[in-house]
Amino acid sequence: MIRRAGPEDMEAVLEIRRVVFIIGQNVPENIERDELDSDAIHLIALHEGQPVGTARIVVGDGYGKIGRVAVLDAVRGLGLGKAIMRAAADVLRDEGLREARLAAQTHALTFYEALGYEPYGPEFMDAGIPHRDMKMEL
Repeated sequence: MIRRAGPEDMEAVLEIRRVVFIIGQNVPENIERDELDSDAIHLIALHEGQPVGTARIVVGDGYGKIGRVAVLDAVRGLGLGKAIMRAAADVLRDEGLREARLAAQTHALTFYEALGYEPYGPEFMDAGIPHRDMKMEL
């Protein structure tokens, strides 16, 4: 099950991101957590009642930027990442937006392409990890 995270879920959301990004990918905490968290829409994925995945949606000028997509290693391969991305696109549509954007780690480009996202612009480094910008019309 994937739903919008409420204030009561934020501890679990940040813990998933800590495990996946700060510990798993050595992203500095001051980069992983930023001022956008307070105004963003957060999603939380539950598996057998436990929080196991998340994403963050920042609404921009006519588009939404999906980021901080994270699924715990123990439940990878169950399709939760795809389900989170589909739920994020649904949220953007519900918000009346027509385009979704994201910055994908380059190793995950094919994952996002399979969901309909197209890369644009040059490769760039973020937190020491190569990325490409991607977008999709909703």
